[in-house]
Amino acid sequence: MDLLRVGNMSYCPANATICNVTSCLMPPDNFNQILNTVLTTSITILLALVMFSLGCSVEFKKFWGHIRWPWGIIVGFLCQFGIMPVAGFVLALVFSVHPIQAIVILIMGCCPGGTGSNILSYWVDGDMDLSLSMTTCSTIFALGMMPLCLFLYTKKWVDSSAIIIPYDSIGISLVTLVVPVGIGIFVNYKWPKQAKIILKVGSVTGFILIITVAVVGGVLYKAAWIIDPKLWIVGTIFPAIGFTMGFLLASLANLSWQRCRTVSLETGMQNTQLCSTIVQLSFTPEQLGLIFTFPLIYSIFQILIAILFVIGYQIYKRLCGRNVAVDDDIVEPYEQTNEGFDLEEKPEKN
Repeated sequence: MDLLRVGNMSYCPANATICNVTSCLMPPDNFNQILNTVLTTSITILLALVMFSLGCSVEFKKFWGHIRWPWGIIVGFLCQFGIMPVAGFVLALVFSVHPIQAIVILIMGCCPGGTGSNILSYWVDGDMDLSLSMTTCSTIFALGMMPLCLFLYTKKWVDSSAIIIPYDSIGISLVTLVVPVGIGIFVNYKWPKQAKIILKVGSVTGFILIITVAVVGGVLYKAAWIIDPKLWIVGTIFPAIGFTMGFLLASLANLSWQRCRTVSLETGMQNTQLCSTIVQLSFTPEQLGLIFTFPLIYSIFQILIAILFVIGYQIYKRLCGRNVAVDDDIVEPYEQTNEGFDLEEKPEKN
């Protein structure tokens, strides 16, 4: 940088590392790095508390029912690791993006569901037991399905062995999900009245947290917004495809409307933090300039679309005055359907 001037005198700043008669070399500004570390730590702690509060809405019997009769989890698995990677592959071909950009689109499509879907499922009266079990299972499945999907779909552009999958990050995501939710389930079992209060506070906090993350992320990485317009388009329509196809497949699978909303959110809301980690580990600084912002773009638009989904649903509830059917009296998790075709006859309850 140029020398600082005071009147007719020139001098170097006190923290300059190299200085000559015309200019000085300043140490790198690591403010953003420090801010990013502080925010990541704070958000992780807050997210764990929010997941604890959402766990307070879960009854272990119903949660275990989804594990024993995993039809909803299977549908979610097909959406997460079937629809999303294929959608990413098709979008990369249709828009003829740069090979490196095609890879980051595919990485995003192969990521498991994010915890934001659990918060938003609460606000659309989704099946919280199914939502949390789907997020947990998709994170576990990602340990094997991400390498497999990337191997299948990235052959056209790059050797999949060049993509580094951070298994430690997946493990951390799993721990920050399972442990708080498990504690929340226990609190709901022991102190159900207090659990309802915790749930209300946590759901509002979680909604605010989602918006804050999107805004802070946009400000923190404002210097990286100048990228290929094609990535803006893909980042906008990719989550919309996930939400739409997830809802349609769940409907075709004869799930209740409550669970269709849940599967829709689980499909469209990806773990963008995991995608960012993989991208940073796998590409050079020069390559990152082409792709680094895409996970952030996807994250912002998936949140915007999901919030519109929530607002539309809440307006529908108020204007139509209809109560959402919650499957509280179901013994087997998939006995009630959306009135589509029935796989088999069920005896009427007395």
